[in-house]
Amino acid sequence: MTETLALSPNPETLSAANAVAAGIDFAELEVSAAGLFWSEYRPQDAASRIWRWFEGRTTCLTPDGFSVRSRVYEYGGGSFCLADDALVFVNESDQQLYRQLLTGDAPQQLTFDDKRYGDVRFACGQILAVEEDRATHRLIAIDIADGTRQLLAEGADFYAAPTLSLDGQRLAWIEWQRPHQPWTSTSLMCAERINNGWSTPRCVAGYAQEESLQQPRFDRQGRLHCLTDRGGFWQPWLETAEGLEALPAAAADHSPAPWQLGGCTWLPLGNGGYLASWSEDGFGVLGLRAADGSLEDFSGAYSRFRSLAVDDQYLYCIAASAVSPSAVLAISRDDHSIQVLAGGVALLPAERISRPQSLRYPSGAAEAHGYFYPAMNGGPTPPLVVFIHGGPTSACYPVLDPRIQYWSQRGFAVADLNYRGSTGYGRAYRQSLYLNWGVVDVEDACAVVAHLAERGLINPDQAFIRGGSAGGYTTLCALAFRDVFRAGASLYGVSDPVALGKATHKFESDYLDWLIGDPQTDIERYRARTPLLHADQIHVPVIFFQGELDAVVVPEQTRAMLKALQDNGIPAEAHFYPNERHGFRQAANQADALEKEWAFYRRVIDGQG
Repeated sequence: MTETLALSPNPETLSAANAVAAGIDFAELEVSAAGLFWSEYRPQDAASRIWRWFEGRTTCLTPDGFSVRSRVYEYGGGSFCLADDALVFVNESDQQLYRQLLTGDAPQQLTFDDKRYGDVRFACGQILAVEEDRATHRLIAIDIADGTRQLLAEGADFYAAPTLSLDGQRLAWIEWQRPHQPWTSTSLMCAERINNGWSTPRCVAGYAQEESLQQPRFDRQGRLHCLTDRGGFWQPWLETAEGLEALPAAAADHSPAPWQLGGCTWLPLGNGGYLASWSEDGFGVLGLRAADGSLEDFSGAYSRFRSLAVDDQYLYCIAASAVSPSAVLAISRDDHSIQVLAGGVALLPAERISRPQSLRYPSGAAEAHGYFYPAMNGGPTPPLVVFIHGGPTSACYPVLDPRIQYWSQRGFAVADLNYRGSTGYGRAYRQSLYLNWGVVDVEDACAVVAHLAERGLINPDQAFIRGGSAGGYTTLCALAFRDVFRAGASLYGVSDPVALGKATHKFESDYLDWLIGDPQTDIERYRARTPLLHADQIHVPVIFFQGELDAVVVPEQTRAMLKALQDNGIPAEAHFYPNERHGFRQAANQADALEKEWAFYRRVIDGQG
């Protein structure tokens, strides 16, 4: 097995390679009598493997030559499940399903086709999954014993979260139609078992109004629950004879935007209560909410929680804090004591870690959010790097990020933004990006520089902006339409939204209609917000990073933007990585990009850019 790279013991010499090596991450907890299982991604070889914690021992189950990762909807998720005495997983290289006995035998292939699978779940002897056949999606079930295949649902554009009741008599799922995204409008569907088939699906919620429903769950009594944002936040609701009924909950989002399948941020329990994580003022909470609304808080010192699981003894989660990277935790239900089962090893001593300070600042007539990380070296008013997350309906969190520490150790302050449109602050905040992409996000990115400068925390004349994917678009728009930043970095970022809409994959093919408008009737709005068409307004250096296999933002976009800047005499450079897709996964490439970006900013500061 590949071992974790040793980190430099000297915080002053934190290298890009060390920062990248610390980027181990975890996903998708599953628990049974056979133990706790999770997926672990290691950047050294860009592989994800299944690990098991059982009777106090941790063991890797995935043999060399396999990597557990789905690419359904390009972002994947739900890549494995437990099936009695075996694991069933999606193999990254061929996207096929494999069955592997827990005794350690070699995985056996279950599917033999050119389809892709994700959101896999096991129930009543069957593997439930989202099946992707080029641009067609459906829900299917595969018998674990003989491999026979059953169609569960088709006809909708997208599916997620197939879920069976414990008695196997009710099937629920989420579906949605173009042009919607899963965080704008979805439907909760349910069918009843009839002999060996299923009844005509019934829409439980999502038909009478636009609402985003996700994570359907059956409790032990067979009652159907879900998260919906009809009350302003993603909160737990219960199906009743009169419709959905809200459960006692904090006025906060109990889930991020479902960019990936298989998310689990809440679980109904048998006593009418539930286990959940949610966000309050940007910081995560983990709690057991009783049926009467009372709360037992299990957050401890952590500030983000995901991939929840539970048994009679422990609450399990993947958690992180300002001084601890992602870790797999087992938290005692009796005394709240915590066992760290994997991860959680900081790359720096606690006293050398830059801690996030919550940002809530004015932007235009609105308010924006984020986190400020002070520089750990240098003068009192350091240069600033503004981080713009992707999505754009995604979020950043106040947890230890090796990339941010890399910058803070080199004398840069960092502003990690949850600009308007980000998840974690309710539906209205998220929806404020409607038709405003390239406007309100840019306004928020520029306003944070003025806000921090007024407080004497940064040097506004040495402010930089960087972002990946949608964050790259915001970066390029900020450079083209505002005079705030000295330079910027676009990582596989959008420079031509119209071209993106023509070339990107089905999952996001209509997203631009929501973000900017109809590309036919609103073409002038597109032209006004297309960085490629306004490259002559960019007067500062720009650096680009791009994967050649990217199917979301194709490489031609980056090449066109690079050429436009160079033709205008602007210092611009680009670095292309032949084996990377949308979001770099290989350690050497991640470290190379980080080093090149830092060197680029240093040249600009030194007057050489």
